[in-house]
Amino acid sequence: MAKGYMLAAHRREADADKRTAYLKLAGPALEAAGGTYLARAGRVEARENGVAERTILIEFEIYEAAVAAYESVAYQQALQALDGGADRDIRLFEGVD
Repeated sequence: MAKGYMLAAHRREADADKRTAYLKLAGPALEAAGGTYLARAGRVEARENGVAERTILIEFEIYEAAVAAYESVAYQQALQALDGGADRDIRLFEGVD
């Protein structure tokens, strides 16, 4: 089975206080759902229509696990803590089998 992924590409810098509140909940929620961080805020070089801001890539055993992690109560609580404090493009996608 193909792995599942969550990609978060920020469009601009997040609100610092809301980001801190979000991170306290989001990391543990996604890891508890089986997520493994593959990339987290390293160097970013934007090409084409991209924006050189924070980019995060999380791997899950299967696509459905990525979707379930995003929809989980624990991660939804993290999103409530973020409370619109970030402009991000979130994508859940299936890897190559």
